[in-house]
Amino acid sequence: MKIAPFILVAVIVFVFSGLILYAGHLEIFGQSDNTRNSTSTSISKIFKDVQGSVVQITRENKQAPDSPGDENVTSLGSGFIFDKEGRIITNHHVVQDSKSVDVTFIDGNRYVASVVGSDPFNDVAVIKITQNISEKLRPLILGNSSAVEVGDQVIAIGNPYGLAGSMSLGIVSQKGRLISTEGSAFSIPSVIQTDALINPGNSGGPLLNTQEEVIGMNSAGVLSDSGAFSGIGLAVPSNTISKIVPVLISKGNYTHPWLGISASSLTSKLTENFENLSRDFKGVYVDSITKNGPADKAGLRGSTTDQYGDKHGTDIITAVDNRNVTYMEDLVSYLDENKKPGEKLNLTVLRNQSYLDIGVLLGDRSNSTKTNDTKGPYD
Repeated sequence: MKIAPFILVAVIVFVFSGLILYAGHLEIFGQSDNTRNSTSTSISKIFKDVQGSVVQITRENKQAPDSPGDENVTSLGSGFIFDKEGRIITNHHVVQDSKSVDVTFIDGNRYVASVVGSDPFNDVAVIKITQNISEKLRPLILGNSSAVEVGDQVIAIGNPYGLAGSMSLGIVSQKGRLISTEGSAFSIPSVIQTDALINPGNSGGPLLNTQEEVIGMNSAGVLSDSGAFSGIGLAVPSNTISKIVPVLISKGNYTHPWLGISASSLTSKLTENFENLSRDFKGVYVDSITKNGPADKAGLRGSTTDQYGDKHGTDIITAVDNRNVTYMEDLVSYLDENKKPGEKLNLTVLRNQSYLDIGVLLGDRSNSTKTNDTKGPYD
C-alpha cells in the first residue's frame, strides 16, 4: 500500500505528459496548416500580381495554295510585358517570320503588335503593341538566372492550348541544359529544366521565382511516348534574355559566334575510336568540320571512317581559352557568353596523344549553311 502514492504520481505525470505531447502535436499541425495556407496565399498573390503582365499571342499561318481547306491555321503562344512602351518578350518560334501578331490580355482586350526583332538561335523575340493601349502596363522584372538553384520553387504562367491565364507550379529540376532550337542545328545553352507543366501555348510565357522575378522564358515541354507531358519543361534563362533583348530592340537581330564543328561530350564508348585513350578521359569529341568554316580554316580535324566502316577519332577539345571543358555544354556556353563574331578563340586539342594549341577566328552563325539535318550538337 505504501507504493500506491508513487504509482498514482507516475500515472498523473504520464497522463499530463501525454496531454503536453498531444498539445504539442496540435501545435505542430496548426503550424503546418498555417505554413500551407501562407504558401497558398503567397502563390495566389504572385499570380494576381503578374497575370495582367502575361499575354496570349496569336499568329495566323497562311495555308499553302495546294493545301486542303481555305481557312488559315492559327498558332497560339504566350509573352510577357518588358517595358511601359508596350514591348513584349516571347519566343521566336511563336512569331516565326510574321511581321505582326495579335496580343490579348487577361481582361480580353486585344491589340496588334509588330515584330521588333528576333533571334532564332536562342529562340527569343521582341514585339511591340502598335495601337493606343488602354491597359496600365506593368513590366515584369528579369531576375538573375545564375542565382537559381536546383530545388527552387518556380511558377509558370501562360496559355496552354489557348486556356488563358493558366498557372502551374514546380521546382528547378536542373540548370545548364543544352537544347536544340526548332528548325536549326544549333543549341541554346544554360537552359533551365523544370517539372512545372509546360504545354503547347505556354511558349513565351514567364517562369517566375517566388519573388515575382522572371528567371526564364518557357520554351518547350518534352512529351512522353503517349503524347503527354513527361515532367520535363525547358526555359531560356533570364540572363540570356537580358543580354539579347536590348540588341533586338536597337538592331532587330542578334549575332552569335560560329565555330563550325559538330561535336559531343566524350563518352566511354567514343574513347574506343582512339588508340590508347583512357575510358575516363574528359573533353569534347570533334565529329565533323564544316568545309571552309572557322574551325576548318584553323586546321581542326574531325573523325574519319575507314574502308570497313569503322570510325576513328582525331581531335578532342580539352580547353577553351585555358579553361577546361568536360561537356559540349561547357563549350557552347562559353562561346555564347564570352565571344563575338570576329574574335579569336584559343583551343587546346588532344591529337595523336599530343596536345596542340589552335587559334580560331570565329565567324558569324547566321552565315552558316547548316540545317537541322546535322547530326549531333553543332556550333
